[in-house]
Amino acid sequence: MIQARHHRSEHGPARSSGHRWTGPLPAARRAAIHRAAARRATIHGASARRATARRRAAEQFAAVAPVLPGLPVLPVLVVAVVVLVGVVGGAGVVWLPLLAAGPALAATTNGPRGVLCVGLLAGVLGAAQGLRDEVPGHELAAVLAALLAVTAASGLASGLRGRRERVLAAVRSVAEAAQHALLKPVPETVGPFQVAVRYSAAAAEARIGGDLYALVSTPYGVRLIVGDVRGKGLPAVGTAALVLGVFREAAYDEPDLLEVVGRIERSLARNLGPDDFVTAVVAGYPRPGRLEVVNCGHAPPLLISASREVAPVEPTHPAPPLGLRALSGESPRLQCLPFADGDQLLLYTDGVTEARDHSRAFYPLAEGVARHVCEEPARTLTALHDELLTHVGGRLHDDAALLLLRRGTTQVPPPTDPPPTPTTPEPVTDAA
Repeated sequence: MIQARHHRSEHGPARSSGHRWTGPLPAARRAAIHRAAARRATIHGASARRATARRRAAEQFAAVAPVLPGLPVLPVLVVAVVVLVGVVGGAGVVWLPLLAAGPALAATTNGPRGVLCVGLLAGVLGAAQGLRDEVPGHELAAVLAALLAVTAASGLASGLRGRRERVLAAVRSVAEAAQHALLKPVPETVGPFQVAVRYSAAAAEARIGGDLYALVSTPYGVRLIVGDVRGKGLPAVGTAALVLGVFREAAYDEPDLLEVVGRIERSLARNLGPDDFVTAVVAGYPRPGRLEVVNCGHAPPLLISASREVAPVEPTHPAPPLGLRALSGESPRLQCLPFADGDQLLLYTDGVTEARDHSRAFYPLAEGVARHVCEEPARTLTALHDELLTHVGGRLHDDAALLLLRRGTTQVPPPTDPPPTPTTPEPVTDAA
């Protein structure tokens, strides 16, 4: 019986104690366990090889990077990614041509020195990777020659780009100087007025265009002009300079505002072509409470009362633009308006009112003024300009000028007590 029990323990079914297997394993289960162990070993070996490859690529990059200080960050990252992918994938020459993306990208943001540094880095890393993967010599030489050619072309393109940027910077500085000479900065306070100006040229690189404005304090009061020259480009800028020069001289010399307009008209008739003209509004403030306006074919200004009511100043007698009086025979008329403390006058060009949004709707200037008007002209124009840019989608397609004039509140000095009347002291006499 003892032998029988022993025989059953060796060849009979296995027994378990709790959850632990105490009998012998079947052959199929042992084979499955061996296969799983082999798979884990294979996966572990592949992970180890990938980690080793990444470490070697990092070591190669760390060995070369200190030699080339000041490298562009993004192109270097592109080169590093290409090298890392090639090392991990082990595809040899397949990934090496992509190293040319590094110097090509560096040419868009860096100078020739940065491009050459990136190209040198890509060449060193590419050669090291090709030798490690035992790439055939003629294939590796072809890849490195292509990388050298791309680096040379990118360096040349970078040099030309830098030269164009320097020329553009010089042109912009000249344009800024011309703008300051043509459109002189307007002070925040001129006489009894608070003033603010916003000007945007349609061509951002030019900084100046065909719109014009000027405000001067003369012996005959504060006078100003806002106008728009027909056409664009340098001819329009030249015409604007002519109008502003004549206005600044005539505003000081002529006591009558219509004579100022007449001098501008005569000057333009001598210098402009038959199809050229200038629309303008000329205004003056000869004495407190009286505003004079002469509109020559320009958009009507907006009069903003102290109670913030907005109304256009339509001309009572429409006149042709400056430079076309001889063709029409009509002469401009003087229009007088009351202008009390707290009132404001907004002059603008058609680049503001003709600005369209994506649905081709014009910008509602009067409604915008009613929303944003306040006692600070600069803040009002800033809000209007921002809303205008939002309306057109960020960029104007025509020159736009805004000039806001506000009559400050007259401060009456408080009454002061009259000085005491000096008294004459009585003579002192000696007692008898």
